[in-house]
Amino acid sequence: MKHWELWKRAAEHGGRGLDAGQLESLDRYLGWLRREAIPAGALGPGEEGRLAARHIGDSLLFASPLPTEVAEIWDLGSGAGLPGIPLALLMPQTRVVLVERSGGRAQLLRRVLRILGLENTEVRETDINTLDGRAQVLVSRGVLPAEKAGDMARRLLQPGGMAVWGGSWMAEPSAPGWETVEIPEDVLDHRVWLLIMRPQ
Repeated sequence: MKHWELWKRAAEHGGRGLDAGQLESLDRYLGWLRREAIPAGALGPGEEGRLAARHIGDSLLFASPLPTEVAEIWDLGSGAGLPGIPLALLMPQTRVVLVERSGGRAQLLRRVLRILGLENTEVRETDINTLDGRAQVLVSRGVLPAEKAGDMARRLLQPGGMAVWGGSWMAEPSAPGWETVEIPEDVLDHRVWLLIMRPQ
């Protein structure tokens, strides 16, 4: 399948691979996004044709700046599970926490975790501003502008941790305290930028 090749390229860009079982699980997740997440309002109705590349493929790219071994990732404002669920499927040895304040969306997330049998993933129903504890890695897609997220990232990251921020940017983003990384167009069907923070 064409989108399988795209997903494999996205994973390989970060030095990781996807086997047939992982690709099939991503396909089941794609079907769930189409059948349940979009009708429930967790993604916009115009996103159906862009799920494979601009949502799942984009999410897999969040692994590209990460170290080979990651104990735990927190996905802040997870919504429909992006980028957390694709990362959990790509990195089965990593614990992934999907942080979502909406009760309805948290319930949707718990359902898809059961459908996919994802045992390395949990849903934490809370507001990101009231989170406590420390994570090795924070990820988020467009929940907060990076300019406003820096203090929160520094508060929630373990020493030596990393935050990876994404968004639907049409031009190269820039924010104080964040490093900009460009993913070339030949990986997906469009250019992608990630913002990286490694607090000292």
